Amino acid sequence: MARTKEKQPETIGETIKTVIYALLIAGVFRSLFFQPFWIPSGSMKDTLLVGDFLFVNKMAYGYSKYSCPFGICPIPDRILARTPERGDVVVFRHPVSGQDYIKRLIGLPGDTVQMKNGVLFLNGQPQKQVPTAPFVETYEAQGSVGGFPACSNGAVGLGGECEKERAIETLEGGVSHAILNIRDGLGADNTPEFSVPEGHFFFMGDNRDNSIDSRYPQAGGGVGMVPFANLLGRADRVIFSSAGRRMLYFWTWRGDRFFKKI
Repeated sequence: MARTKEKQPETIGETIKTVIYALLIAGVFRSLFFQPFWIPSGSMKDTLLVGDFLFVNKMAYGYSKYSCPFGICPIPDRILARTPERGDVVVFRHPVSGQDYIKRLIGLPGDTVQMKNGVLFLNGQPQKQVPTAPFVETYEAQGSVGGFPACSNGAVGLGGECEKERAIETLEGGVSHAILNIRDGLGADNTPEFSVPEGHFFFMGDNRDNSIDSRYPQAGGGVGMVPFANLLGRADRVIFSSAGRRMLYFWTWRGDRFFKKI
């Protein structure tokens, strides 16, 4: 009777090699195709909610050194570059802090951008805003940070209905999206006129009174103008969304946001 050859146990060296190969494959996939991103704050409500989980399309605009983890790609500027479009929701690397932000692209190179009494002006022209039903959410701690939302209807108390005024804004070029307002005169409802330099972009959050973005200078902790090289990719679709403190608390997942188009 032939004896079967016993399977040799995997050595520590083979296990380490397997782990290294898996990490390399994951790193290549993350660098070239899609990067996971979890929404930590409410600056993009109601387009994106705290706890939304999505993948960033890194092929959309080509690749720069920031496309690789820790910015280690040996790319001097950008390769396979494709020009972003006004209205895209974009993840980018902050020019100073190095943190990843997600905002809406408002100003292209050569544009002028200004806010007047809460109305966006592009190249001297006001962008159309049409009021619609308010955005309503529960007043409670949100996400892993546990922050509470600001409400336009005053102090509502824990568990109450927190409202924000909502309008549909249509940008030059035809892209329409919802914007939120807490109170007139808050944040950067009035700004000087900004000129977007070549090779840079101007970003704003849809939750206009609760967004640190290009309306605020980098020297003051804001975003300022963002170089093309700092763009990581475009956010196209929410994969799933958790209303709890942890992404994997599946019982808190929002059933209406699976694969929701952005």
